Amino acid sequence: MTTDLPLSGVRVLELGNYIAAPTAGRLLADFGAEVIKVERPRTGDEVRNWRLYAGDTSMLYRTLNRNKSSVVLDLRTDAGRDAVLALVAQSDVVLENFRPGTLEKWGLGPDALETANPDVVLVRVSAFGQTGPLAHRPGFAAVAEAMGGLRELVGEPDRPPSRTGVSIGDSIAGLYAAFGAMMGLFQRETRRGTDRPVHRRLDVALNEAVLSMMESLIPDHLAYGVERQRVGGRMEGIAPSNAYVCADGGSVVIAGNGDSIYGRFMEVIGRPELGTEPDLASNAGRWARRDELDAAIEAWTRSLPRAEVLERLEEAGVPAGPIYAAPDIVADEQFNARDMIQYFDVDTGGSAPQRVGFPGVVPVLDGTSVPVRSVGPDLGADTTEILHGLLGYTDEQVAAAAGTETS
Repeated sequence: MTTDLPLSGVRVLELGNYIAAPTAGRLLADFGAEVIKVERPRTGDEVRNWRLYAGDTSMLYRTLNRNKSSVVLDLRTDAGRDAVLALVAQSDVVLENFRPGTLEKWGLGPDALETANPDVVLVRVSAFGQTGPLAHRPGFAAVAEAMGGLRELVGEPDRPPSRTGVSIGDSIAGLYAAFGAMMGLFQRETRRGTDRPVHRRLDVALNEAVLSMMESLIPDHLAYGVERQRVGGRMEGIAPSNAYVCADGGSVVIAGNGDSIYGRFMEVIGRPELGTEPDLASNAGRWARRDELDAAIEAWTRSLPRAEVLERLEEAGVPAGPIYAAPDIVADEQFNARDMIQYFDVDTGGSAPQRVGFPGVVPVLDGTSVPVRSVGPDLGADTTEILHGLLGYTDEQVAAAAGTETS
């Protein structure tokens, strides 16, 4: 039940578009927060049209905005601004990911929000943060992934840098934004009535969120002069760990790089002599001979179907797994056992709703995945109910705030 979830009773106002802030809103909504998503009139969040194969709302939007309400407000008008401030007065958290200065231009900057609600926690997501010489620049995840150091390490060494298949920079920033919101709420509650400061303005930059995931990239460079290079499916300094093709055309990832695991791995592939050579006893030595090791491993994987490769590795305790595409994930018994694919009847543009699976909720609570309550709503589906119910607006006030007045 929603009332039993960890964030039940928390209200979040999401002034987000695209992926980063909506990801934060989704995470908070998953665990019981009431998330009111404010969208522009007529078009709404642009993600409604991203990867839209049929119908009028993409599955990307339905996924990122699950468990939320959609309210249409025109933030460029006084009526829309007043409605936002009235909602802020009754909210615990505000999420936004507009270009820095946009909220201020609309009269909805931090000072205005805190005047409406001195206790509100404001989480701001932008390309480069709210301060610094690049703060004014717009930017999407692609730029942040490049400038944060990730793009340089993705792909094959003899080709230009590549990109991951999802907007990972946005998603990482969304995770930090949700974490920031929780920090703000925690401080607000635990420091109430004390002289200790409460940090209610949280600033998440996409490029910094990506940089924070780059492990020891910077200290390795400054300490040792190392500049890491693209190594394809490998991880620099770690071997053997790569993707390998099997006899039936399927692929597997095998992580046989642990020192104790490595010897067992070489036994499995029929190359025990490689498992006992002194210079291959540590990752440094194995990395120096990575091409030789990968050739030996793939000679073995190409001799067997994927299922048998994985069976033999599991018996030997060597970490490995199949490289999945969407159909594999949908059919996987582990994902299904933990309710990580949850089904809803959704409008996909056909004559009748279609049964569609969506990713489940992470983390699992007490052994049970939290049920997704609803997929991303239709544009403005909750405008009237929320403005009537929370703000006591008349129909005329709702129309003015939503920009749907007729002359």
